[in-house]
Amino acid sequence: MTAETTTDKRLHCPSCNKKAKRVSQVTLRALLKDQFATEIGSDDHSCCDSHSGCTSLTEDTGWRYCDSSDCDVVYFSETGDISFTKSQLNVPVGVKETSGERPLCYCFGHSVASIKNELRTKEHSDALEDIRDKMKAPGCHCETSNPSGSCCLGSVSKGIRIAQKELELNASNETPTSIVKPSTGRVEKFAQIGTVFSAIMASACCWLPLLLLAVGVSGAGIAATLETYRPLFIIVTFGFLGSAFYFTYRPKKFAAGTGHGCCPTETMEAEDCCTPKAKRRFNMMSLNKVMLWGVTVLAVAFLFFPSYVGLLFGTGNNSAVTENMHRAVFQIEGMTCEGCATTVAQAIRQVPGVVAVEISYEKRQAAVGVEPGSPIPKKEILAALKKAGYSGKILSTEETSEASDHIITATTPPSIDGDDEQSSNIPNEFFLQTVLNIEGMTCEECAKRVSEMIHSVPGITDVHVDFESGRANVQSPACCAFPKEAVLSAVEKSGFHGKVIVEETPVSTSSTKQ
Repeated sequence: MTAETTTDKRLHCPSCNKKAKRVSQVTLRALLKDQFATEIGSDDHSCCDSHSGCTSLTEDTGWRYCDSSDCDVVYFSETGDISFTKSQLNVPVGVKETSGERPLCYCFGHSVASIKNELRTKEHSDALEDIRDKMKAPGCHCETSNPSGSCCLGSVSKGIRIAQKELELNASNETPTSIVKPSTGRVEKFAQIGTVFSAIMASACCWLPLLLLAVGVSGAGIAATLETYRPLFIIVTFGFLGSAFYFTYRPKKFAAGTGHGCCPTETMEAEDCCTPKAKRRFNMMSLNKVMLWGVTVLAVAFLFFPSYVGLLFGTGNNSAVTENMHRAVFQIEGMTCEGCATTVAQAIRQVPGVVAVEISYEKRQAAVGVEPGSPIPKKEILAALKKAGYSGKILSTEETSEASDHIITATTPPSIDGDDEQSSNIPNEFFLQTVLNIEGMTCEECAKRVSEMIHSVPGITDVHVDFESGRANVQSPACCAFPKEAVLSAVEKSGFHGKVIVEETPVSTSSTKQ
């Protein structure tokens, strides 16, 4: 008997033969005109709740709802020949119309016409989001307002697509292909990756030498080369960043049409009668925006890295150079930012014997301190600077604090006749100074080589060479003849040509050291 009853039930519309869906008797009594509503039974079962929304009917109610726009029938009985058309309802059935207002959401007032107005003004529709928000409080009343008796999100989603198509047909200068397709996010990701990469390269002049120094690899020339391209990398960084913001925040034309409401399937019941879901707080667009702002912070951090790298790694000032240390001051060439000062400090600090380093980026100088009584490892410090990609020269030491730039001072005179004590105890007035003109010197190393060669000549007690002026001040005891030929020969052996321009003049030991 039950099988026969199920078989005899009418599930398809008697007018258009489209399969219809279940509808509650509560809906019919609420929406049919009074003279027709009396024909409906008194079943008070409700599928809608003000807090949880509307749910699908799981059992037959004896009535079906047809949403086809091809016929006028709205409701019909599963058994018998009773049916109701559009004219017998108190409200218009928007989904069965092809023009006009065409209401879709009877609870919150959305229609095809209102959606078209949104698309014209904002190029997208917020109808679905508005409905989901308003369903929470005070909730929807679809069962007694919507002719379908169920959730309207599926109908609204269809209405958005219908509105888009109608606007396309009405636009004479627009074709269906002009609709903006949903972004895959590739352009945004490429711009974000480009932003970070160019920002990293813009600050590489500071962090790369530090990294190479940490692993023991020479960074000679790298800092200067990268510093040259730093302005270009900064421009590229802001170019990528601007592109990323544009592609992330640009208006998406008709973007709302890509959604399917709250229903995951294409079936009628899944589209129109599903439990309302919470608003998606973290969709792909939100993720792109979060990533973009993260990339922005990262890019700014890298771009300004040279400004605060000294705070992170220090410039050697944590170990101050004190007066009781054996000290020396070096002039550093090639520093362009605070990051360079950090690199220089790290390089000098690694030299054995160095106990304190102070870097002044403004003066481009490095003050180095060693233990009292210990020699300053000048050669090792200069070599460390060269390995790090910088050049340096000695400005002064503890004994020659007033020395001028580019002066190489030999402070340990050789013995005369093998007696160091005898030469050091000779009265000041018994020393003579001879000035030589040296041709061909171009750098500090040239001056150093000349100084060492002249100092190796027997009878020479002190030598000062200035490669910029091309002069060499040579000191010898007054008791002995100045070894002119031997000195000039030593200059020739060092690869340069010299001649005496000032003959022997009395001089004190203290004055020559200044």
